[in-house]
Amino acid sequence: MTMTPEQHLRDGLAALRAGNAGQAEALLSQVTDAGGAAASTWLALAFARANLGSADAALAAVNEALALEPRNLRALLFKGDHLDRMGQSRPALNFYQGAIRVAASLPREQIPQDVMQGLARAQSMLERSSADYEAFLFDNLAKDGFDGREHPRIMETLQIACGKKPIQLQQPTRFYFPGLPQRAFYEREEFAWVAEVESHTGAIREELKKLTTEEHFRPYLEADDTRPELNDRGNLGSMDWSACYVWQAGEEVPEISERCPSVGKALAAAPLCRIPGQTPSVLFSRLAPGSTIAPHHGLVNTRLICHLPLVVPAGCGELRVGNHQRGWREGELLIFDDSVEHEAWNDSDRARTVLLLDIWRPELSEEERHWVTRILEMVTSYGEE
Repeated sequence: MTMTPEQHLRDGLAALRAGNAGQAEALLSQVTDAGGAAASTWLALAFARANLGSADAALAAVNEALALEPRNLRALLFKGDHLDRMGQSRPALNFYQGAIRVAASLPREQIPQDVMQGLARAQSMLERSSADYEAFLFDNLAKDGFDGREHPRIMETLQIACGKKPIQLQQPTRFYFPGLPQRAFYEREEFAWVAEVESHTGAIREELKKLTTEEHFRPYLEADDTRPELNDRGNLGSMDWSACYVWQAGEEVPEISERCPSVGKALAAAPLCRIPGQTPSVLFSRLAPGSTIAPHHGLVNTRLICHLPLVVPAGCGELRVGNHQRGWREGELLIFDDSVEHEAWNDSDRARTVLLLDIWRPELSEEERHWVTRILEMVTSYGEE
């Protein structure tokens, strides 16, 4: 008699509990192959495959579980443990952190005892990593001649980076620098270079017209399977919010920049935030008709984001930063702190496109910029080891 998917699932789970990983894997695979399997089924299959020593297949199964339920505590902990066993300790920490963040939003009594034990293990791993991270930063900065007594704001930055002090007010997701003004928007008139950048608007718009095909633009938010997806995923992989990069992560994109010489001329006037391998990012950012960008925070608060509006349809919408909202006006820079929660929307029937670039915060001294650059370079090199 042919077994139903429900029977395969029941018998597969029983085999897994009995320690028969081979039988469990065979039965659960039939359930997932039939389509429509729940996240819990994929996770059970991941456990079975892990017990069989099929590391890559187990990773593929837990990825399916997390695609269905990104905040599944057991799946987040499993992936952290599994990546650690595979020798990928740094990505594993991302999933341990994700599990702890999710657990913090739940009543303690709703968390099963076995999950609590997993969270305790995750916390222990994170604490060990934090100690190693702190020693790495301070040892390397000392070799560069850094003295925290001479740079109290840099010192506080390091204490925050190592979890010794909390972030206040601004909420960047990667790196916080204390003592900077809590300002949502900056005025164009505050910067002498703005007029030169804005003078190239017409020429840049003409260059943009040659880059409007889908081959030049891609989703601004793209999946990264080394990090859990805990934030709003509405625009993930979507062309509703898309980008065409002239510079990306501190590297020029020659095939685009060569077609946009006016962008290069405009950038020459701006105090771009230059950190090798990280910034600047310069891109055409396009928001499709009727689309929104959900509230979020930027990575760091040591930069400001500039929008040079190129195509702004009537009734387009606005950009909200903190408690302040402003609309785009073609050819007039909008300058704001993206470490403050912000969102945007396009209520019109045509796409809105801006040239986006990042600049140094004007309040940072040249010496502070130097040390911020060195710290962020070391943060990246630590993650690549």
